[in-house]
Amino acid sequence: APISQRRVVDIGCGGGILSDSMARKGADVLGADLAGKALKVAQLHALEAGTRGVKYREVSAEALAAEQPGSFDVVTCLEMMEHVPDPASVIAACTKLLKPGGHLFLSTINKNPKAYLLMVLGAEYVTGMVPKGTHDYGKFIKPSEIGTWLRQCDLNLMNITGMTYNPLTKRYSLGKDTDVNYLVHAVKPA
Repeated sequence: APISQRRVVDIGCGGGILSDSMARKGADVLGADLAGKALKVAQLHALEAGTRGVKYREVSAEALAAEQPGSFDVVTCLEMMEHVPDPASVIAACTKLLKPGGHLFLSTINKNPKAYLLMVLGAEYVTGMVPKGTHDYGKFIKPSEIGTWLRQCDLNLMNITGMTYNPLTKRYSLGKDTDVNYLVHAVKPA
């Protein structure tokens, strides 16, 4: 289904790249993050670009879920799960935010030697694509763990798709390889 006319919350929105993109497609978007500096960047960009339909708030997923339960058609939480102390709590909050029949999309990093080699050693130390210390291997998450947390929240897992990065073309692509980065789609029963 198209994103237009949908109420969306982007948890861990950072600088608002995804939030802004969804608003431009006609969604009513709330970007939520605890990083005040990143939110200021997102707000400034929305003003400069004249993006309508997007607002930003400095609030945790859990606090927002307590305040606005069952309010959103779509919840996105991309590249954040591997940085939080309690990912199961974030998934529970995302579930609470969803309307019945709503869609949850999240992405994270798998926990295995290949992910460690590429994301920690490769991205942080060899290529310098991200600052050293960005990733903590202990917080990487296996798809089976995500599956358990989704089931505990009574969400239906629809799909797990791999995301791979080609350093030569500097492009990401979706596919079957979930060894490093992966994207999850789940639905709250209607």
